[in-house]
Amino acid sequence: MGAGKTTIGRLLADQLGLEFKDADREIEARSGVDIPWIFDREGEAGFRQREAAVLEELAQLDNVLVSTGGGAILLPQNREVMRAAGTVVFLYTSVDEQVRRTSRDRKRPLLQGKDPKQVLTELMTVREPLYRQAAHIVVTTDGRGPRAVATELAQRLRRD
Repeated sequence: MGAGKTTIGRLLADQLGLEFKDADREIEARSGVDIPWIFDREGEAGFRQREAAVLEELAQLDNVLVSTGGGAILLPQNREVMRAAGTVVFLYTSVDEQVRRTSRDRKRPLLQGKDPKQVLTELMTVREPLYRQAAHIVVTTDGRGPRAVATELAQRLRRD
């Protein structure tokens, strides 16, 4: 959360001449409701089922850069789908930076009504090892602008 997946993803897709797809936006477009509504009505488990189905479909597309939601990494089948479909990039962002970047965002269901730093710390404890296991490339975003991160990634991806 707050790593810059969508912003950096769009910039990187432009630099590489790829179509950009945001998995969360795809879920919203297909369901006709926003993600907080899905969390409210179906819970996280219902949302994760929708997410897995969308990732499976997006993985079949060519010349596409896909930005996933931060929790997509939780399901083993999602990790397998992502690694099989292409290069997986983990945008590492410290918890303090995540707190700073998400402090004004009211559309993050997992942070609503809770201590954001505690929630983000707990999420990072569970998710970071999974991100690192799945990732082909890890890049730190703390203290860096999205354009700089996208440019670094474009250079690294062109070399590989």
